[in-house]
Amino acid sequence: MVQTIRIEAEARERAGKGAARATRREGLVPGVIYGAKQEARLIALDPRDVMKELQKGGWQSHLYEVAVKGGATERTLMRDVQFHPVTDRPIHVDFQRLAPGQRIRVKVPVTFLNEDTCPGLKAGGVLNVVRRELEVLADPDAVPAAFEVDLAEAGIGDSLRWSSVKDHFGTQAVIARDFVVATIAPPTVAEEVAAAPLPPPPPEPAKQKAAAGKAAAAPAKKK
Repeated sequence: MVQTIRIEAEARERAGKGAARATRREGLVPGVIYGAKQEARLIALDPRDVMKELQKGGWQSHLYEVAVKGGATERTLMRDVQFHPVTDRPIHVDFQRLAPGQRIRVKVPVTFLNEDTCPGLKAGGVLNVVRRELEVLADPDAVPAAFEVDLAEAGIGDSLRWSSVKDHFGTQAVIARDFVVATIAPPTVAEEVAAAPLPPPPPEPAKQKAAAGKAAAAPAKKK
């Protein structure tokens, strides 16, 4: 199941750039919760909570239960974060509210089985991973921890595709074709090229002049 994280927030009453700047002066990050055919909800977040999630990585694939003080808890996805152009600090966060039964778009890592016994790898081939994560639409409560691809019968030159994944767990791939996940590439053979013999170096100019001088000074032979 996809990771669900609880994050605290305060309600904001006013919208607009001026109100957002006022929220930042208070040391908070303005945000909004939208979607599911409901009215947008203005919130303010502790910047430390926002930075903590951003530093984790993968925040776009996490579920966030935004607990607004004095209000209901919203089940959301963090969709967009705006940053200050100079300090790189978050200055606004957008959350998308999830409707009941709505699928979410997430990235699921790929693991490969039986690499030790894979015929192509044993023959010297190389596992070329094209996609280490697969982006799919999934039920928030049934997101797989990983997709598995079995290499037990893969030979050199074979392509492992979306259809090669052992179990899709009811998910739907975002790419609408049987895309390549990995290939077994042939081994790289380094060709040995014999070094051609180098031509002899040309005589030095000084030696050439000396040889010419000796030839001119030598007396002619009598016949």
